[in-house]
Amino acid sequence: MQNIARDTVIDDRYEVKSRIGSGGMADVYCAMDRQLGRKVALKLLYRRFAEDAEFVERFRREASSAAGLQHPNVVGVFDRGEWDGTYYIAMEYLEGRSLKQIVREEGAIEPDRAIDLIVQVLKAARFAHRRGIIHRDFKPHNVIVDDEDRAKVTDFGIARAGASDMTETGSIMGTAQYLSPEQAHGHAVSPRSDLYSIGIMLYELLTGRVPFDGDSPVAVALKQVSEAPVMPRAFNPQVSPALEDVVMRALSKDPAGRYADADEFIAALRDTGAGASANGLPPVTGSYPAVAVAYAVEEPVADQLERADRRTLRRIGIVALVLLLLAAIAAGAYLLLRPEKVLAPNVVGNRSEIASVRLQNAGFRVDLQRGRSATVAEDRVFRQDPGPNVEVEEGSTVIILVSDGPGDGTVPAVEGELERTARRQIERAGFKVRVRSESSATVPSGRVIESAPQERTQLQRGRTVQLVISSGPRQVEVPDVRGRSRDEAESTLEAAGFKVSVSEQVTDDTEPGNVLKQTPGPGASVDEGATIALAVAKRPAEVTVPDVLGQGRQEAVAALEGAGLRARVREEPVEAPEEDGTVVDQNPTPDSTRKRGATVFITVGAFEVPEPDASATPTPTTSPEAP
Repeated sequence: MQNIARDTVIDDRYEVKSRIGSGGMADVYCAMDRQLGRKVALKLLYRRFAEDAEFVERFRREASSAAGLQHPNVVGVFDRGEWDGTYYIAMEYLEGRSLKQIVREEGAIEPDRAIDLIVQVLKAARFAHRRGIIHRDFKPHNVIVDDEDRAKVTDFGIARAGASDMTETGSIMGTAQYLSPEQAHGHAVSPRSDLYSIGIMLYELLTGRVPFDGDSPVAVALKQVSEAPVMPRAFNPQVSPALEDVVMRALSKDPAGRYADADEFIAALRDTGAGASANGLPPVTGSYPAVAVAYAVEEPVADQLERADRRTLRRIGIVALVLLLLAAIAAGAYLLLRPEKVLAPNVVGNRSEIASVRLQNAGFRVDLQRGRSATVAEDRVFRQDPGPNVEVEEGSTVIILVSDGPGDGTVPAVEGELERTARRQIERAGFKVRVRSESSATVPSGRVIESAPQERTQLQRGRTVQLVISSGPRQVEVPDVRGRSRDEAESTLEAAGFKVSVSEQVTDDTEPGNVLKQTPGPGASVDEGATIALAVAKRPAEVTVPDVLGQGRQEAVAALEGAGLRARVREEPVEAPEEDGTVVDQNPTPDSTRKRGATVFITVGAFEVPEPDASATPTPTTSPEAP
């Protein structure tokens, strides 16, 4: 039996929420269909059967049979698939109780209610039979009833379609208490076989008990074949004679004596209110003798007593003689036919069903008893009496003690505990421990983040609890953001999972607002969520006025603006030609400090060429021309 932890996702679709129960070949879980947002009942084949082609075929056939039966009284099948080495079926999830639970909790129920529930089951059987499908395992365990008494049939695991059939060597397909006589004989089944099983269910609802029970499935199957049931009214006087007739006809040993089909069975149940035999025939008596009623003739009391004494003495003598004769015959028969001594087979460690079959095949009766065992798996035999290979009489009873497992325990609350403390608490609670690590930004390293199953979950002792231990925050490599703008650097670091702190640093070498440096540096591995410190370039508030005296006009303006100042130019005449176009004065003076953006006035020389003197005799530049 596998154990699927809560929140496990099956086949990337079905999220397990809880375990509902288990059967002979599969576990059933409540799960959420993440695609359609609805609850489903998820049936997972036991992994030990997943490699058995016959079991897989039975499992596949259950899905195929039920998927084709869309009916209000049949549990719907949505999906099937393969996951983690086994197979699953996704079915309609039903809130309610099985008919078996109703009988266990309430005992015999009112006849009208029993009829209503069985009619719903018969409608499901009718729908399947018309499509060539025989259920073969109708029983109250397979019928789910909701709070409004609406019934649905499930579990078509051994259904037979058409002429196909499957058998298991040494076993009977179906459940013995609800098995038809022809199934017990190993003969072919028909829709009337299902009607017999439904008749057993009706009997159980009316009386609170099954008509045939015994120490082993084989013993019950033999009673199904050879014994007649006690009339239902012997256990429940509320059952009318007409309803009793319906039950007894459904339980006819001969299939031909039962109802021809589900429609006839339904009609008979609905007619029981008339108070007569439901089938219009005299009440079915089977092998039950009629009761003869004698009428006494009036005569003196003394004569009656004397005659009674004589009859009594004669009867005592006859009985004594017969008993002596029987004792002699029994003694002789015992001496001639006393059982042979045989070795009891060793069934310790076998599953209960296999152990019972092996002992019965060896000629023994089986007394199955259950008990808890901390070391032996559930449903395994941990002791037998007489012991293995002991010589005992053939046909005697062998007691087998079958483990109910170690019982359930509560998963301790260990979140936040140190690993060694959590491990000790879980082992003391009777569970095994498996550990895996996971990074966490909130749980300190070495402490428990969570457990699976979750704390306070009920779990069978001996199962494994997984602890998720924090390895501390995840280590992340710091990206290089130097030279980037402040906004770009912050976005990059926050996307990588870091926090950011910013400080400004005065510099003249980098564009203001760009990152000058980072701590920790690029490529370092640090905890996710750590803080990265950035130094961002900032211009100084005051600047030094550069010396631009003697520089050309354009050169001086560029120098001042490069220093963060504004330049205002004015011209002033100069006498020296070499001062033309150069700065001859500046205000403020060089090397003084001013706020960034302040104005510096510069004076640029403008040399003017002097005009010639008109009174002066011009100096000839060439020789006079010849006359």
